Amino acid sequence: MLVTGGTGGLGGAVTTAFLTAGWRVVVPERRARPGSEPAADGLVRLIADLTDPAGAARAVEAAAGEPAAPLRAVVNLVGGYASGGLVHETPVEEFERMLSLNLRPTYLVTQAALPHLVAAGGGAVVCVSARAAVAPFPGAAGYVTAKAAVLAFANAVAVEYRSRNVRCNTVLPSVIDTPANRAAQPDADHSRWVAPAEIASVVQFLASAESAPTSGAAVPVYGRA
Repeated sequence: MLVTGGTGGLGGAVTTAFLTAGWRVVVPERRARPGSEPAADGLVRLIADLTDPAGAARAVEAAAGEPAAPLRAVVNLVGGYASGGLVHETPVEEFERMLSLNLRPTYLVTQAALPHLVAAGGGAVVCVSARAAVAPFPGAAGYVTAKAAVLAFANAVAVEYRSRNVRCNTVLPSVIDTPANRAAQPDADHSRWVAPAEIASVVQFLASAESAPTSGAAVPVYGRA
């Protein structure tokens, strides 16, 4: 399987969950991070820029390149958040940067992976949108729009590939309890946030055969946030 964004706060938990379950997990990184690679059987790391079509294709080929473990699942976690002013105060370059960061890698990786999933007899794609896609807040129009676009794209994939046994579902986090978010919001009630491992369990379910009847779902993972 392929997990993009597998070194992030949520990505590390997702990668660990799949490795623990015995999956072969390919994790692309934009650049090498010395000392960050965990010792784990079944983990494959490679350098690839997922905003570039060639980089996305290279990551997918690595994930599909083991005959004993055909590509059956893709988890799209690459993304990011940036706040700013209101729409009239936001340069179009900042708006488009959110689309490039959140939507473009999801599109390119999924596009490259779909033929492999179909050839394997079916599989699952899991994308990460955000609560903001369905409940926007001010000062983040680019992020809100990008995450809404991820949700719409996932629904399009679900419709287009359901006859080919490829499912596509989306999880919608609110605030994830990561060190970066704690540092950014030190005075928040962190007990209300959702731990990465909890979201990883939902992602793992959506990528597995246990959720075979489910496609086109937008699953809230808000906790009490």
